[in-house]
Amino acid sequence: MTQTLFSHWQQPNNDWLQIHTLEMHTGGEPLRIIVDGFEQLTGDTMLEKRADCLARFDYLRKALMFEPRGHADMYGAVITCAVRSDSHFGVLFLHNEGYSTMCGHAIIALATAAKDCALVDFKDGYNELRIDTPAGLIKAYVELNNNQLQQVYFDNVASFVDKLDVKISLPMCGSVSCDIAFGGAYYAFVDADTLNLSLAPDNHGHIISLGKAIKQQVTNQYQPTHPTDQALGFLYGVIFYSNSQLSQINHFSRHVCVFAEGELDRSPTGTGVSARAALAFAKGELAVGQSVNIESILGSAFNVMVKQTCEVKARSAIIPRVTGTAFVTGKHTFLIDPTDPLKQGFIFR
Repeated sequence: MTQTLFSHWQQPNNDWLQIHTLEMHTGGEPLRIIVDGFEQLTGDTMLEKRADCLARFDYLRKALMFEPRGHADMYGAVITCAVRSDSHFGVLFLHNEGYSTMCGHAIIALATAAKDCALVDFKDGYNELRIDTPAGLIKAYVELNNNQLQQVYFDNVASFVDKLDVKISLPMCGSVSCDIAFGGAYYAFVDADTLNLSLAPDNHGHIISLGKAIKQQVTNQYQPTHPTDQALGFLYGVIFYSNSQLSQINHFSRHVCVFAEGELDRSPTGTGVSARAALAFAKGELAVGQSVNIESILGSAFNVMVKQTCEVKARSAIIPRVTGTAFVTGKHTFLIDPTDPLKQGFIFR
């Protein structure tokens, strides 16, 4: 009955915009991959493409991330042409506030999806996927056995400690100590146990409120400066961590990241675990070649390894390798009626 009724729905008018997406999640964090219908972006670098998207097509980000097509915690990726001659493609990352510089959970999902999308001639064994991002070139790796996916991981951009023990003061909890580190984006790390802060799912509302307050206070008194590109020099999020609130005994830590405009990451945060690995290495908690499992608010885990050391403009850094698992949840064709007064969407946070 229902199928018969809706099978006769008319095709959209010619002036309606149609955008096709592949829906995925990595450790519970959503990813809406825009594969067709988004405007072609201009620019010789991914940062220039990001600026072009902001200037000309930000209404499409809002339409796809905001309600009624998305929600306050939706996350997206726009596939672009590569900016390097030997890269496979480029990607811009979208969220409720704007555009991320790098996103680990999205890289894992994109590499997983690439296996069945004919982007690369994947073979059994080890395959390399080169992806251009605003933060730089990311090399992802897809391992297959009898054409079955065995493992997906990526080597992140150089990650480093920016500043230790930044002190802020909040009315609700007094003095708070933060460590600032970069893993493709800058994060303020706060030990949740020192605040008696539960990182359980049922405390998500309080975590978001506190994360927003800390981000604002840190931003008011400290501005990170990236050693090679000033466009990367801003605090992206706050990561609350606990080495005691763990769902599995073999996990190193729990991460709950609040980023953009109060988004709460369902995954352990790929760039976040990269920055945490840089912190752990600097503090002597991790060695080159050593890896740890870091879990999310849901208990889903990423493995992060200190692959090697390096320098960024004389600053000591590491190259982290992050491993995770992503899954396809659906495919969508979104329609945007130009006469719809809410065509750009809305958001309640």
